[in-house]
Amino acid sequence: MLKSKTFLKKTRAGGVMKIVREHYLRDDIGCGAAGCTACGGAHEGPALEPQPQDPASSLCPQPHYLLPDTNVLLHQIDVLEDPAIRNVIVLQTVLQEVRNRSAPVYKRIRDVTNNQEKHFYTFTNEHHRETYVEQEQGENANDRNDRAIRVAAKWYNEHLKKMSADNQLQVIFITNDRKNKEKAVEEGIPAFTCEEYVKSLTANPELIDRLACLSEEGNEIESGKIIFSEHLPLSKLQQGIKSGTYLQGTFRASRENYLEATVWIHGDNEENKEIILQGLKHLNRAVHEDIVAVELLPKSQWVAPSSVVLHDEGQNEDDVEKEEEREQMSRRHLFTPADKRIPRIRIETRQASTLEGRRIIVAIDGWPRNSRYPNGHFVKNLGDVGEKETETEVLLLEHDVPHQPFSQAVLSFLPKMPWSITEKDMKNREDLRHLCICSVDPPGCTDIDDALHCRELENGNLEVGVHIADVSHFIRPGNALDQESARRGTTVYLCEKRIDMVPELLSSNLCSLKCDVDRLAFSCIWEMNHSAEILKTKFTKSVINSKASLTYAEAQLRIDSANMRDDITTSLRGLNKLAKILKKKRIEKGALTLSSPEVRFHMDSETHDPIDLQTKELRETNSMVEEFMLLANISVAKKIHEEFSEHALLRKHPAPPPSNYEILVKAAKSRNLEIKTDTAKSLAESLDRAESPTFPYLNTLLRILATRCMMQAVYFCSGMDNDFHHYGLASPIYTHFTSPIRRYADVIVHRLLAVAIGADCTYPELTDKHKLADICKNLNYRHKMAQYAQRASVAFHTQLFFKSKGIVSEEAYILFVRKNAIVVLIPKYGLEGTVFFEEKDKPNPRLIYDDEIPSLKIEDTVFHVFDKVKVKIMLDSSNLQHQKIRMSLVEPQIPGISIPPDNISNMNLNGPEKKKMKFEK
Repeated sequence: MLKSKTFLKKTRAGGVMKIVREHYLRDDIGCGAAGCTACGGAHEGPALEPQPQDPASSLCPQPHYLLPDTNVLLHQIDVLEDPAIRNVIVLQTVLQEVRNRSAPVYKRIRDVTNNQEKHFYTFTNEHHRETYVEQEQGENANDRNDRAIRVAAKWYNEHLKKMSADNQLQVIFITNDRKNKEKAVEEGIPAFTCEEYVKSLTANPELIDRLACLSEEGNEIESGKIIFSEHLPLSKLQQGIKSGTYLQGTFRASRENYLEATVWIHGDNEENKEIILQGLKHLNRAVHEDIVAVELLPKSQWVAPSSVVLHDEGQNEDDVEKEEEREQMSRRHLFTPADKRIPRIRIETRQASTLEGRRIIVAIDGWPRNSRYPNGHFVKNLGDVGEKETETEVLLLEHDVPHQPFSQAVLSFLPKMPWSITEKDMKNREDLRHLCICSVDPPGCTDIDDALHCRELENGNLEVGVHIADVSHFIRPGNALDQESARRGTTVYLCEKRIDMVPELLSSNLCSLKCDVDRLAFSCIWEMNHSAEILKTKFTKSVINSKASLTYAEAQLRIDSANMRDDITTSLRGLNKLAKILKKKRIEKGALTLSSPEVRFHMDSETHDPIDLQTKELRETNSMVEEFMLLANISVAKKIHEEFSEHALLRKHPAPPPSNYEILVKAAKSRNLEIKTDTAKSLAESLDRAESPTFPYLNTLLRILATRCMMQAVYFCSGMDNDFHHYGLASPIYTHFTSPIRRYADVIVHRLLAVAIGADCTYPELTDKHKLADICKNLNYRHKMAQYAQRASVAFHTQLFFKSKGIVSEEAYILFVRKNAIVVLIPKYGLEGTVFFEEKDKPNPRLIYDDEIPSLKIEDTVFHVFDKVKVKIMLDSSNLQHQKIRMSLVEPQIPGISIPPDNISNMNLNGPEKKKMKFEK
């Protein structure tokens, strides 16, 4: 059966175009019930069970299928995903609406419908002759869709009666729309709200906890004082943004002050800016990373960022009393997120005693205007607080790190073992197995993606090669392996675990440039003179055979040894000599050498608990490898931009705005030093001059502060931007080429370079700048989340270390002073923590804060930035749910004041990109 719609459309040229849309209706679409005699059992995909054995419902004791409407799918997806809920009919009308309104929920529901054990069936009601409905005159699209859903539900109940005379199967319509439910009941359709149905499942009381907490419009302000202003409708927001009345940006909550946040305003040019928000009412229920619209206050009401450290310690007494009055017999509890930037969430649960001391996942459902906290619901119990397996799972989920095992679809595109290099593989590839190539990496490294060589040529010049694993040979564009690698974006390195971007067969075997085995590589080879001036550059696909896999320490021993003169050692010495010259040239151009202490844990071989914690030692060989990786990345960036001016994937590091440097300049000034920040070169030179013979650690502290001033480096498509400059490296152009095993950006760069030199063919997505821009957006997000996950892992293992260590007293230096606290750095452990000088429910000391010096006077004791103090470090286990490392001041002693301990966290938690300045490998 064919239906058609005809309408007229005006063209840009002023003409009129007649458009006819055809809509086909069929009689052969099955209901999905296995063995249905009425429709012959025809169905596509997983089938509904003929006699559902679902949990008994007190509302509907006979066997039944569920048919939810759009809002139930959107808001109660956690309930639908539960193993207890099976045999659900998902209408095409509903699925289309969900797809238009929420891509994440649409993906989740598609995953559920593909799960054979769940017995979810997608019914194409929009193409079934008996369930398709036309939109009536005066009926809006939403009402038409509601009617279509009811028609399908009624058809199902009538259709199932035809299966057999004694068939008791029913289809229950699940909707939270009161009017839609009333109409369904009037039409003879069994209908319940999601809450009614879930509460009727007496054998599964835990499902109640997964119900999203939704209030009908108007109910949220029936009682209680209104705290927040009403959110504007989307149409008014869009109009205001277009006119400039409102500004759109990303909401970023403060880690230090829960009543403060910034909004990073989105702009099409370099006029991006941050707007500060202060006070609960002005934050107006926004959650960290929300996209928000803001309206600027009059300039007379503008404020500077606060210098107060303020953490949310709970509701005030008035709020608590009102809550107790309304909810004396309630099962509501406050959930405290691990991330301080997320507000506490009020959940309702019957499992409070079971969940105490556990890590759980909670979803936010809404935030009423009269509530201090948002409402949410329990989703999943992850395990005990403090267990390594639980904490690792938590931090991976919290930072959205894809960590599920690779699917069979992905693994099917891996090479079949045993694998060897074939004649076909050698096409467009140079044989470099005769060269004395070696790799230099951290100890225990199995994903070796780079190797080096240096040799003297007959003309007296030097040949230097950087050889990178040819990952793009194994990962071909568009297949499941490529898609999964693109989704993951990066390998994530935790303290005792690695979450690979690519399957282990590639990362630790076929792509890893191990010694004494033939491996495919992509080589960047320069001819240089002894002054490290590049005379020629060549790029080639290659096959290599590394002669040694060395650690940084082993390579350093070879270079320093007076007795070793073998080819590998000679090559290393040549590389090291050139690297020193290259680094000197970079610094002369204005490249920054900043500081960010990194720590290394020594693990117990049996328990895998940390038994020692040290700052990482950097050797000349670290710098040697770094210099040639930087040089290769710059050389490749130039090449791919020459060939693909609009489609090169590059990496830039924006210059910080002058305001970012205020804390650095003031801190240096307090020590009678001047830091110039007008250019990267002047900053680098100022830092080089900032020395004190009586305070050798001062320069390191200044470089740590300078690191905090930096912007985040990002990937971008050359055709979508005109600012390519990498501020920290003082390079006009840069990319990532040298780590394709652990970075998907490098895989794309390898493909671009291969096409540029004629070693491989292109494909449409590679030269689509909009698709490349989307790839860059995901890579930037994944890179940022990976950093946060790595830092969280260090923080957790630091807790484990001090749990076994007991109380420790160590020297520390003040990095920042606040109005009520000092932030200190403990060099021995690379740790940073906050010491507060105010305690709740106790008399506060006399505090005088000076923002210009900067300093904090407590009674008669004055603290300045960079002052040396002594702190006591210990793990506080008094609260099982919130074990944390705490610290208190030991020296100098302040007479008459008891200083409360508080949190300590790894210094890198708040720092910029971990390897941005130190090692852009």
